Amino acid sequence: MHATLPSSARAQPATGPVGKLELVVAARAPTTPTGLTLSKEGRMFLFMPRFDEHTVFTAGELFPDGRVVPYPSEAANRPDPARAADTLFHVPNGVFDSRNRLWLLDAGLMASSGEPVAGAAKLVCIDPAANGVLRTISLQAVVTPTSSLNDLRVDLRPGREAAYITDQGQTGEGALIAVDLASGRALRRLGSHDSTRSVPGLLKIVEGRTLLKRKADGSTSPIQGGANGIALSPDGTRLYYSPLMSRQLYAVDTAALLDESRDDGAVAATVQDLGEKGLTGGLAADSRDRIYLSLQEFNGVGRRDPDGQVEVLANDPRLIWPDTFWITDEGWLYLSSAQANRRPEHNGGTDRQEPPYAIFRMRIDAGPA
Repeated sequence: MHATLPSSARAQPATGPVGKLELVVAARAPTTPTGLTLSKEGRMFLFMPRFDEHTVFTAGELFPDGRVVPYPSEAANRPDPARAADTLFHVPNGVFDSRNRLWLLDAGLMASSGEPVAGAAKLVCIDPAANGVLRTISLQAVVTPTSSLNDLRVDLRPGREAAYITDQGQTGEGALIAVDLASGRALRRLGSHDSTRSVPGLLKIVEGRTLLKRKADGSTSPIQGGANGIALSPDGTRLYYSPLMSRQLYAVDTAALLDESRDDGAVAATVQDLGEKGLTGGLAADSRDRIYLSLQEFNGVGRRDPDGQVEVLANDPRLIWPDTFWITDEGWLYLSSAQANRRPEHNGGTDRQEPPYAIFRMRIDAGPA
């Protein structure tokens, strides 16, 4: 039997104003929770990339009292290169599909850098009712020695069952990956294209401090971050995306991403530069094609309307490095305070993260895309 979030967090309409952030739970996660998702019944799951050896498990279920336990099991969260397809290594995000199945994105990494373990990069589909794996799709053919898979969207429209993935890259050279779920065929797209590449020279300030890689000896280096957040348009025809280190928002035709007869030049011809939206991590689109923005420089949530107008909806000093969003059928937008800027690699080797990690929600006036 599984505990779920209170019914007020699932089925009942909000009584407060749109735009107000509400603390849902303080998650006692073992480390940086960059991803989160909710089942239709209100079960919540967190994802903690294996940045280092302190990541004791990478996928977990969050309970209303703040406990986070390994999911689907402790054994599955023990990375084993000899069983790379069957164990979880580095899960930055997971999502529920329209059939209420949980999909995990495993980047196959054993640390924040280094080559993905052979056979470990994959998609894993789980039945939450039985807590059992239904299917595993290898991504080995579309990762590179410097890949760092980051975000995931799944679309189950008839005739177009697909998954879309960002590869942030470890050197700033990103890419998009499109997976035909019927066949399991995966295509690597727009590798090193301007729209998936980290932009040099950008200044990103989080909690009043410039974000850099900082070593214990005092030396620094710039952050490299290619294709990061993604969102799917309500009709499934466009994928929105942005590099971590870029202020621009882009869109590309999903049909072009999935069509193996089109080369990268033909795919690139469908890319649109939608203009500036600020420096963000996660993205999400609602049923009105409005895109929610994790505004990490402002400890806040923003939104881009279809006409290009961007506004800050809410902020909170406890919302430290907002990351992944999840929109429920009841019109709640959930997001995590990941505290990634407080990790040791940004602070001279000192871990400045302060668990528990805040999970917020806010009421929006549109359902999920």
